[in-house]
Amino acid sequence: MSAPPGRDGGRRAAVRPSAVGRTTALAAAVLVLVLMVLVIVRLPWVGDLGMHAATVQRLRHSPLDPGNPLVDADTPSPYYSPWMLLLGIVARLSGLSVFVVLRLAAVAGLALLVTGVWRYVRTLSAHRAAPALALLSLLLLWGTTAFLWSGFTGLNSLALTVSYPSTFTLGLAFHFWAWLTGALRREAAWPTWLGLGVLCAVILLCHQFSGVVAGLGAVATVLAARPRRAVWPRPAAGLLLGALVLWAWPYYDFYALFGAGAALEDVHRVLYGHPVARYGLVLLGVAALVPRWRRDRWDPLVLFFALGVLVAGAGWVSGHYSWGRALPAALIPAQLAVALEVTGAGRRRLRACWAVLLGGALVVGAWAQAGTLGYVLPRGVLPGVVEAGYRPPWTGYHWITPWVRYGDVVMAEGRAARQVPAYGPYTVAPGYPDFFLPDERGRVGATVRYFAEGTSEGVRRGIEREYGVRWVVGRGGWPGGAGLREVARGPEGEVLYAVP
Repeated sequence: MSAPPGRDGGRRAAVRPSAVGRTTALAAAVLVLVLMVLVIVRLPWVGDLGMHAATVQRLRHSPLDPGNPLVDADTPSPYYSPWMLLLGIVARLSGLSVFVVLRLAAVAGLALLVTGVWRYVRTLSAHRAAPALALLSLLLLWGTTAFLWSGFTGLNSLALTVSYPSTFTLGLAFHFWAWLTGALRREAAWPTWLGLGVLCAVILLCHQFSGVVAGLGAVATVLAARPRRAVWPRPAAGLLLGALVLWAWPYYDFYALFGAGAALEDVHRVLYGHPVARYGLVLLGVAALVPRWRRDRWDPLVLFFALGVLVAGAGWVSGHYSWGRALPAALIPAQLAVALEVTGAGRRRLRACWAVLLGGALVVGAWAQAGTLGYVLPRGVLPGVVEAGYRPPWTGYHWITPWVRYGDVVMAEGRAARQVPAYGPYTVAPGYPDFFLPDERGRVGATVRYFAEGTSEGVRRGIEREYGVRWVVGRGGWPGGAGLREVARGPEGEVLYAVP
């Protein structure tokens, strides 16, 4: 027998769909977060993990004067941020291995990101389902092709960069926007604004590209709030204090980074390639920004999106491809906007329409990034289509550590140069571009000559003496190994040679 159309029955009919949707969104978000925790246990290695592990290694051994993280040279490095300094001190005091500390960093970064999204979305919507939907949108609403880059919140990308400073910094950015929104609404006192200025500086020091995204979001938040003229001196004082913190940071010259763009353009050109395949599902979020703009011409997400498009678009037009790192400033507000339309659009039918569209897009996005399951499940368990999207992680160079000690110089190229410093040794040439290393070009040239097949044994011995090389990691069958002593073989056919 159906319930009579009384007061209680009507309320149940009105509430039940919303409650089911809220529970579904929360359950899906929890499942994704459980997957991320399992990934952290595995800590798969693809990309820049070696750079960050090497940074922690140097700060662990010498917190006050760590030198270059990759090569045996006394130079500053933008990787020596407040966050990495804290991790180095934790490793030094606890005695934990660098990779255990990076797992702890991943847990902290993920927690900061999730709580930051929760807090910031709460400033935009009071609906209880909004934070969970927003988190799902940030992780899954990307494209039909999995995309990997630090500072981008896609599930596949985050699975491989969760231990990076970029994840920690993005989490700080969401908290920063939430604090900034609250400060503007209540016209906070001077100490709050000074604290926000210091936090802004910390964000920029920890990951400069994510700091740009945080700055664009802050500008949009301030413009949307349109504070009274009497309030303006307070944020101005906070900005001034933040600028002083950036200037005073002792580990590298932050302002010198403005001259480093030319060295990064080719690396970032890929960010502008295949935009539909990589970011196509975000178009649903762009559509969701339109009604927000119609309701409020000063909507913070609309302004945030416009600033992100302006900076990233200017980078594409001008050839400054490193400006493409500002793309999250366009993607994040669009992803949040569609989640908020599901919970906040006026009529129930309109909300239901947005819910269906978002649900379908999230399913497509989840399928596109299903290869992430390969980091926690055996390969044989995955369906063939899912396994095709799985990117096997690198095996690492732990096999050289019984012989190679901390501070030894290893001649290596390619992937080996990007991984060997994670275990404590140095390489001759840095595995990553280094704006602060004056002889980077000479080191790269020496490495190329050393591994070239036509190079004489005398030239190789001269390079070894010049850079203090004690070990060489070469390919199996490499002719240059004839004058060296073979010590060990790695799992992928590489050979560790000792220099006479």
